[in-house]
Amino acid sequence: MTRLLEAKGVAAEIRSEVARGAAEVAAVAGRPPGLAAVLVGDDPASRVYVGSKTRACVEAGLAGLSHLLPAATTADELRALIEQLNADPKIDGILVQLPLPAHLPTRELLERMSPEKDVDGFHPVNVGRLWNDEAGFVPCTPAGIVESLRRHGISLAGMNAVVVGRSTIVGKPMAGLLLRENCTVTIAHSKTRDLAAICRQADLLIAAVGRPGMIGAEHVKEGAVVVDVGINRVENRKLAERLVGGDAKRMGAFAEKGYVLVGDVDFPAVAPKSSAITPVPGGVGPLTVAMLLANTLTSARRRFGLEPARK
Repeated sequence: MTRLLEAKGVAAEIRSEVARGAAEVAAVAGRPPGLAAVLVGDDPASRVYVGSKTRACVEAGLAGLSHLLPAATTADELRALIEQLNADPKIDGILVQLPLPAHLPTRELLERMSPEKDVDGFHPVNVGRLWNDEAGFVPCTPAGIVESLRRHGISLAGMNAVVVGRSTIVGKPMAGLLLRENCTVTIAHSKTRDLAAICRQADLLIAAVGRPGMIGAEHVKEGAVVVDVGINRVENRKLAERLVGGDAKRMGAFAEKGYVLVGDVDFPAVAPKSSAITPVPGGVGPLTVAMLLANTLTSARRRFGLEPARK
């Protein structure tokens, strides 16, 4: 029988551990770990996302602070804020919500952030630390996936892993983390020749390409573990019905909203072939925020000498 790898329970465990760790930091430092979230612009979805991260901080005993800046914020103004947060002794983690407005130099601004406070793991120093197998911060989604697989009792060592997607946020760091876990890793993408044949070699298949239902039964070998990172808004009713497998509850939501959220994996087709699979939604998303909190705690613990050396 196929196991459903839901994230809710794992995320709750991580948050509970963070809360205990935050209390320990507060006892030593006289303050809880602090996370500053920076949002530029008025995108409603981003505001909701940043708000949820700030609330999650408070619930876990961290100090969450949001900086909501107008879309017309200049590069100099954002640089000044980042430098201010770098220097603030009460801030252990800085999150700059992406994407930034088009007029802002995203890469240059992210590089202004202190690597020790870069809890999203996007700074080039932290990227280099990942690939040099050194202690640093790793993007939260791939870190959460590895943690979830571990807590679900799935041993990664020796697995053939195929990662479909090469983004700097998920695909590439995912590959680096799986190498750390002693997997044999292949990175594929939408232009890979005979993608299905490559994917069928995988004991662990991770889909992070951003195309609804792209990974079908022909991409998956019997007994593979499948992780679906995709979150796609589908407005075509016929496609939506197929990808949710006729789920009446989700199609009822479609009637109300005019869309459903689906992954990169054709779940009804792939689930029967897999030994374990993540649902969409609910298989990966909650892990991202949980690992953001965990990274912020780690930053604070390092600053106060509470973090054990990485072996």
